[in-house]
Amino acid sequence: MREAWVQRQFGTATAIDLPVAFGAARPPFSLVVDLGENLFSKDWWRGAVTLAALVAWAWMLGPGLEPLPAGTPARPRSAVDDQWAAIGVKSPERGSRSGLRMAPGAAVEPIAEAPERAFVDLFATVGRDGLARSLVRAGASAGDAVRVESLMRADGARIPPGTGVAMVLGRKGALGQRPVEKVVVRAALDMRLMVERGDDGLRLTRLPIPVDKTPLRIRGRAGDGLYWALRAAGASSQSAAAYLKALATQIDVGEVGPDDHFDLVLANRRTPGGESQAGPLLYAGLERSGERDLQLVAWQVGGKLAWIDAAADGQAQAANAMIWPVNARITSGFGMRVHPILRFARMHRGVDFGAGWGTPIFAAADGQVSRAGWAGGYGRQVRIAHGEGMTTSYSHMSRMVVEPGMPVRQGQLIGYVGSSGLSTGPHLHYEVLRGGTPVNPMSARFSSAPAIDPAMTNAIKVRLKALLGVGRKG
Repeated sequence: MREAWVQRQFGTATAIDLPVAFGAARPPFSLVVDLGENLFSKDWWRGAVTLAALVAWAWMLGPGLEPLPAGTPARPRSAVDDQWAAIGVKSPERGSRSGLRMAPGAAVEPIAEAPERAFVDLFATVGRDGLARSLVRAGASAGDAVRVESLMRADGARIPPGTGVAMVLGRKGALGQRPVEKVVVRAALDMRLMVERGDDGLRLTRLPIPVDKTPLRIRGRAGDGLYWALRAAGASSQSAAAYLKALATQIDVGEVGPDDHFDLVLANRRTPGGESQAGPLLYAGLERSGERDLQLVAWQVGGKLAWIDAAADGQAQAANAMIWPVNARITSGFGMRVHPILRFARMHRGVDFGAGWGTPIFAAADGQVSRAGWAGGYGRQVRIAHGEGMTTSYSHMSRMVVEPGMPVRQGQLIGYVGSSGLSTGPHLHYEVLRGGTPVNPMSARFSSAPAIDPAMTNAIKVRLKALLGVGRKG
């Protein structure tokens, strides 16, 4: 039954004759031989011979075997090593002793305390309380300090605060003070004073310093502001003010254009060390675009300083003529106008200069300050009385540097431009009053010019030629 069911399901199987074999099938030929199998067989011997040949070939081509070099034996530490360790820069864990200047050697003998120094070299600065007290603070004995100051005063020297003092003091005495052995002070640009101890006590010696007196010339372009262009070119505030004062005797400095070029020559002293000291203004020149150039030479006429325009055949103006108080252009003139804030017509009693905030304001002429304070719509105001009923007024300042009753010189700084009081922006309102009545400042600019001897014209031109040669090579 079972066989019949199998035949119905799968049919009848046909027998196939297969060869009988025992063991694994022989693998194909390979260069790689496993020496752990089939020991001493033909393939095993082939692999062993190949391995031996490779080892022999590597031995023939490889470098010879040599012993490794032995390390250098450590030498004992010496005094030189200690010195290198003292000045070397490395981490503390590696033995650094950074901070020492020199390691002690075998010849060093320790002492309980440092011996007193026979001399002490010091440099100090003179304080507000004078030279003598400054020396005492440095350790000098009071008697010697007073003696040093008296010797310098007797020579005519006045040592201002801030002056440097080089000194050598001797061995400390019982009171803890040291005697003065030498003191050297720069008393002037061209002079040093030395007080030194000799057999007869302290004595003073003058040490002159050679000085080159070649004048200093400064030139440049006016740009947006003549005053600040002068400062940027190297002129001091005093030199810039003197230059503007000289120009104001001839022209309105507010009309100087940005393309105009200034030229000034100053007396100057210079030491070999590079220190310099500017002196008075000797020449004020201005090259103007489309206008007449100015060549003003400082000259004494009738005992007074005058500025002579050599380019105009010796035309002179007195140096004490009224000058413009600020380097700026006039933005509003004298007379009736519509007030920019109140919006109705009223008398404008002066002129307005459109200067920037903080621009320096100078006295128009010599005089005495009659007012310096708040003046209602005028803001911060300074008034100066010049005598003979003449008064000038400067308003809307941001800051004042003078006080009532103070005498002022022409060109002296009195304040800075601002916008205090009834003002639409920073500017200077400038008035000139004669007998208390406002007058047009344009008509009160100049005083009468001094007369010049025609015989002096040639001397002035020679002086001009010499000044214009300053700073030129060849």
